[in-house]
Amino acid sequence: MQNLIDPTLAENMTDVASEKQVDVLFTYMEEKGQTFYDEVVTQLEHALQCAALAEKNNASATVITGALLHDIGHFVLDEHNADIAFLDIDLNHEEVGAEYMSPFFPDAVITPIRLHVPAKRYLCTVDDSYHDGLSEASKKSLKVQGGVMSNEEKTAFEAIPHYKDALTLRRWDDLAKVKGMETQELETYRDIVQQCLNP
Repeated sequence: MQNLIDPTLAENMTDVASEKQVDVLFTYMEEKGQTFYDEVVTQLEHALQCAALAEKNNASATVITGALLHDIGHFVLDEHNADIAFLDIDLNHEEVGAEYMSPFFPDAVITPIRLHVPAKRYLCTVDDSYHDGLSEASKKSLKVQGGVMSNEEKTAFEAIPHYKDALTLRRWDDLAKVKGMETQELETYRDIVQQCLNP
């Protein structure tokens, strides 16, 4: 797994000023985000749509940043739907992304990133209508991500700080797949992301 992860983003974000960290992060997202996330939107479009939903719902800066970066694991793993195995093999992009970004952001940003896949499993466990509304890509990936939760898994999930933010992020994640939707530029989120960076 380790050799699948592109180290360059983290390397270039380390030991530089916060302004430069955001420069590096946004440049990377612009370059790597042109591949398709699912049937209709690119990885970058998906990230921007998710962040826009967070902002529209008056989310905190940390939650908006988490929404923008929730799939960064796909970026550093180079996972996208042009890869024949995409969604068939679970590379745990949520764990990879959370670990990758954890030196740079606080838990309030990292935990929703880490939990956005378990949040799908949780919501499918407690709400049948939620599962019915998932995209075909999400239904397919649910199977390789573990399916619905056991009672023990559900209880453990509910004990994690910021789990409710992860559930909210998950619902935005599911809605952020609209072909042709106009969003703000990535640069719009510079100040929000920068204020969330670890000192």
